[in-house]
Amino acid sequence: MNILEMSQTLFYLIEQQPNSEKAVNYLRQQADALQAGPQVPVFYRVFTAMPRFVGKQLIVVPSDMAFALERLRPGFTVTDWTLDRLARVWWLLQLPADDEAHYVKTITELFKAGELNELVALYSALPVLAFPEAWRFQATEGIRNNIADVQSAIMLHNPYPADYFDEAAWNQLILKAFFTDKDVTQITGLTERKNARLAHTLADYAAERRAAGRSLPPHIEELM
Repeated sequence: MNILEMSQTLFYLIEQQPNSEKAVNYLRQQADALQAGPQVPVFYRVFTAMPRFVGKQLIVVPSDMAFALERLRPGFTVTDWTLDRLARVWWLLQLPADDEAHYVKTITELFKAGELNELVALYSALPVLAFPEAWRFQATEGIRNNIADVQSAIMLHNPYPADYFDEAAWNQLILKAFFTDKDVTQITGLTERKNARLAHTLADYAAERRAAGRSLPPHIEELM
């Protein structure tokens, strides 16, 4: 994926939002300042302060923009995002990626310190960050997280798990999705990554539910 092109496309989408002039001016100023002298504390401060300067309204995604994003990164979608979430993901793409160790360490610190909405943006950004293989551990941590919105950010409409999880991690994601009553039809790659181990695990889970007199979650039998 071309990070520069993705960054430009996301910024163009921000510009298209109603009453976004203030947000656009703020983001341009911060990007220029970061480019002039990349400083990690400033990068963190802007990421954290984003809602205060750009707002939290739901974004509008024209069909041509949705198509452009899908072309750049298959499976990537920003539908139903808020403007601060979109701006935060765009801001992550402004971090210079010429030094992998520094890049990964800088963003990992955000994962460690992030509050709810920051974590949602971070997990949403995984498909478009540089060095995608470096985020496998962080992504599996997102599955273990017990905050529903954070789980959804990594499980639903996110192509990263399907592209980079090994079979064990993928199966854990699917099982956790059923445990937490997620709409599994929104999991990218659900059909393509069906496997025998998952089918056996889900069959055991279904048998336990039947034995307890409980109904089966929707769509579970399609994977068994």
